[in-house]
Amino acid sequence: TTHYLFIVVVAVNSTLLTINAGDYIFYTDWAWTSFVVFSISQSTMLVVGAIYYMLFTGVPGTATYYATIMTIYTWVAKGAWFALGYPYDFIVVPVWIPSAMLLDLTYWATRRNKHAAIIIGGTLVGLSLPIFNMINLLLIRDPLEMAFKYPRPTLPPYMTPIEPQVGKFYNSPVALGSGAGAVLSVPIAALGAKLNTW
Repeated sequence: TTHYLFIVVVAVNSTLLTINAGDYIFYTDWAWTSFVVFSISQSTMLVVGAIYYMLFTGVPGTATYYATIMTIYTWVAKGAWFALGYPYDFIVVPVWIPSAMLLDLTYWATRRNKHAAIIIGGTLVGLSLPIFNMINLLLIRDPLEMAFKYPRPTLPPYMTPIEPQVGKFYNSPVALGSGAGAVLSVPIAALGAKLNTW
């Protein structure tokens, strides 16, 4: 009982950390302008939490379970905002599960080798998460229209939405997010694994 209680506590707290790390993308007013920040924070937080979780249980599939908990939690938050009168597209639920599945697959395919899970799995998460979430954002209505029509009451003046300058490859959110996420996921995941062994 204590073992499973610990898993639930870790899952809930890790979910809160991950969601707060990428708070910008949940609201469509910042969905594009903060995409790179989101990609870095979410890929690293997902890998750290999932690696810690997997090494604690030793079971492939734990990362997907972890991502599923975060997804459910976020849909609850989306429902809460919808209940307050905001439109359905006001919050975008991030796509964690496919990237977590790649991490689980790496852990399983390398015969539960934690170093391979960190290096290979972390890189796969860093590369895939920005792509999955960019596709996710393309399916919603114009974020800037949503931002000006439904401003958040807590949005400070200096965070007024601005027109994003995207379209050129060197300024592409997917390219920047994928590169930065892939590079940073590995060392941060290694740190998380190191903390797990202490």
